[in-house]
Amino acid sequence: MASSSAVLHRHLHHVPFMAVSGQGSYITLEDGRRILDATGGAAVSCLGHGNEEVKEAMIKQISQLSYCHTAFFSIKPFEELAEFLKRSTGGRMSKVYIVGSGSEAMEAAMKLSRQYYLELAAPQPQRRRFIARKQSYHGITLGALSMGGHTFRREPFEPILLPNVSHISPCNAYRGRREGESDAEYVTRLADELDDEFQRLGPDTVCAFVAEPVVGAAMGCVPSVPGYFKAMKSVCEKYGALFILDEVMSGMGRCGTLHAWEQEDVVPDMQTIGKGLGGGYAPVAGLLIGEKIVDALDKGTGTFRHGHTYQGHPVSSAAALAVQRIIQKYSLLDNVKAMGDLLQTELERRLSNHPHVGNIRGRGLFWGIEFVKDKATKEPFDHELGLAFQIQDRGLTSEYGVSIYGGQGTADGIRGDHILLAPPYNTTKEEISLIAELVQRVVEDTFSGIDDSA
Repeated sequence: MASSSAVLHRHLHHVPFMAVSGQGSYITLEDGRRILDATGGAAVSCLGHGNEEVKEAMIKQISQLSYCHTAFFSIKPFEELAEFLKRSTGGRMSKVYIVGSGSEAMEAAMKLSRQYYLELAAPQPQRRRFIARKQSYHGITLGALSMGGHTFRREPFEPILLPNVSHISPCNAYRGRREGESDAEYVTRLADELDDEFQRLGPDTVCAFVAEPVVGAAMGCVPSVPGYFKAMKSVCEKYGALFILDEVMSGMGRCGTLHAWEQEDVVPDMQTIGKGLGGGYAPVAGLLIGEKIVDALDKGTGTFRHGHTYQGHPVSSAAALAVQRIIQKYSLLDNVKAMGDLLQTELERRLSNHPHVGNIRGRGLFWGIEFVKDKATKEPFDHELGLAFQIQDRGLTSEYGVSIYGGQGTADGIRGDHILLAPPYNTTKEEISLIAELVQRVVEDTFSGIDDSA
């Protein structure tokens, strides 16, 4: 039976706990419980909760001007945020498009990819296809969901998803690399698969290849092996297609550099950003656009035929600008690297020998743990068990008081359980140690109950 709440919650039969306040790394519930927010929501709260500097910037902006339409006006925080982001890429991304969510950013990237080929001096109207990866996630709107390869989330909507998106294998060394295969051999095989897909579709029909530098919700913080993205970009360049990186979850400092691609020896043609951009203080995301795309528009119609009522929103722009200035002011990316190393060490020390922990992986303050039924064969647990969500729900109980982000589909899009951890960039050694301790307890206690009932 549906709950009495007027909200269409994510599950009609389950009303979430009522949160009433947040400060630092903690969220306080209506019953007084404090929850250690070890995931930043969905890897969003990069500065934790209640940051005074961000609040002051938002209050100042809303007192001056709460909204104006970008078809008529621009505002200083919007312009300054765009300039900050442009400089952060060394000018390699020359224009910025600010929207309200990661899904909107991906939709904009798809449309701009198509329009780019129409704006060229010699237009290529036949380009209409996209290539992405299995076990990926790029957003929940229909275009973005079509781009993603998360089987479970796509399944009910397959009949209405775009037919012009195809999916190749992800780069997941734990599950995808063959026994005895080197990183270089694995990369070559995956690059060949992308090349073959171009050939199958018709090389001159593809707009872009899209991928997450570190796969977040769909696989649980899976990074690529060295050289992978450089090889994939080379294939795109071979066929004149765009190379797009989705950094909505893994970017804006989450992996230890402001942009995750800085660690990959590549520069994308376009890049989506989101969660860490505004740290949850306001809904905000964006698209960073390379110069060759801007140049084509400039020499063509001069107009991106796309727009949102709330794009470049004054308060969202002010919040994001404040968040980014704080990250820079307090050198928080250094803390991300240091605390990320500590989190990796603690998780591996406490859980690597657990019989059901298959893999611990991640970068910076973006870590995932994959669980398996059999460590030798990597066989996942039955999907119906809902293991990852059992761990997530147990963590929120008063005995533990920690948020743990659960996910499924790790192995094949349906089966496979993982949890994700994403503490704030200003977290401390004490908090990291506590997170690792609580996660260990929750994992061990959850499996104790499962093994006892088996």
